[in-house]
Amino acid sequence: MARKREKLPLIGGLEIVDIAAEGKAVGRWNEQVVFVPMAVPGDVVDVQITNKRRRFMEGFVTNYVKRSPLRTEPFCEHFSVCGGCKWQHLPYLRQLAFKQQQVEDQLTRIGKIELPEISPISGSAKTVCYRNKLEYTFSNKRWMTRAEIGAGEKIENPNALGFHVPGMFDKILDIRKCWLQPDPSNAVRLAVDAFCQTRGYEYYDARTHTGLMRNIIIRTASTGEVMVVVIFAREDEEKRVALLDHLVEKFPEITSLIYVINGKFNDTIGDQETICYAGRDHIFEEMEGLRFKIGPKSFYQTNSEQAYELYKTARDFAGLTGSEVVYDLYTGTGTIAHFVARDCQKVVGIEYVPEAIEDARVNSELNGIANAVFYAGDMKDVLNERFIGDNGRPDVVILDPPRAGIHNDVAQAVLAAAPERIVYVSCNPATQARDIALFDTTYRVTRVQPVDMFPHTHHVENVVLLVKRQPSKASEQ
Repeated sequence: MARKREKLPLIGGLEIVDIAAEGKAVGRWNEQVVFVPMAVPGDVVDVQITNKRRRFMEGFVTNYVKRSPLRTEPFCEHFSVCGGCKWQHLPYLRQLAFKQQQVEDQLTRIGKIELPEISPISGSAKTVCYRNKLEYTFSNKRWMTRAEIGAGEKIENPNALGFHVPGMFDKILDIRKCWLQPDPSNAVRLAVDAFCQTRGYEYYDARTHTGLMRNIIIRTASTGEVMVVVIFAREDEEKRVALLDHLVEKFPEITSLIYVINGKFNDTIGDQETICYAGRDHIFEEMEGLRFKIGPKSFYQTNSEQAYELYKTARDFAGLTGSEVVYDLYTGTGTIAHFVARDCQKVVGIEYVPEAIEDARVNSELNGIANAVFYAGDMKDVLNERFIGDNGRPDVVILDPPRAGIHNDVAQAVLAAAPERIVYVSCNPATQARDIALFDTTYRVTRVQPVDMFPHTHHVENVVLLVKRQPSKASEQ
């Protein structure tokens, strides 16, 4: 006989006292931690628990008994339903304060090493329309809000073009206006949606893998150039051509119009052919006089202006005088490598993705940079004594890994390379803290600079400088 499911409680009058590392608000009830999205410290709320564990519970706000004086009015109509911009209800300066505290807490609690005073976080000049890339998803299963369900509204049109609802792989929130990307992003998305809806184009069903329209990616570069990538689930030449011709006619400002036929069961296009329909097959980004070629699969920091601040910090921490050999690990398309190339003798970039290395080499040629070389391969396999012998021992190593951080074997390879300085750029201070502890016996942390790349989210970048420890006199004797 099946065990009767425990009824989850409705907690009344929960006081929110803090913000957790992943951006959720925190309260305490009967000595248990309660995590609640969309609340801020100082709120008193009624919370319906949806997940109860031994040490914590999770739930959602059903009623605000008292609203915190910290609150500000969200600017987006999709706030609290959309998975992005979850901190719109916090003034930006408060967001920065919480991110600063997050970096300090994680480096201290996880790293457990001696730290210098952490510099004040570098805020983003733009807090809206700061992203240069967004991806939208088509679905024939539009997400209904709790308000719509409560009102008993019937879904007249089940189609949606927008963002995934958190935790729902097949449910899409239809987006009317997104504040993350500058024009013509919203206009392009709305025009595509209107064209497809009026002509009866089938929107994708992620459960049955049927339908025609799958995704649309929009890039808006700091140069003013625009790339639009339309992803179809199958080839239907008549409908494809009609839609793409409509975009060409309606938006002459599109620099690069590309399409993809993706019949796989997942949305990734890294292994799919991209076909240029109109314009160029790339756009350009610029930074401090450097030009970077951006294709439909290229990685580029999504906040162009703040990426410049991040890279300036990394270059400053590197302390380059013109004579150094620099290793840029996890180089991607070589953005940081090219950014520091003019200030050092040589840059060596290593990246796992071969296509990214091809882009990096193109960018070297595009910018006339002759002192940068790039290699594709697994970091822990490539970075060995033979490689160092061929390319020179690094004076500075720059690390900019994915959120998961670096593999222990990579840390050991860096220690074996014995650079004078390590500059660690991270989008996840928790894994960064874990990793810098691996260097602690040989290196000490001398500078820490948080950088906010993503306003209205809990995400924060952090740059740490590690300098080789000087041997003690006792060890020299």
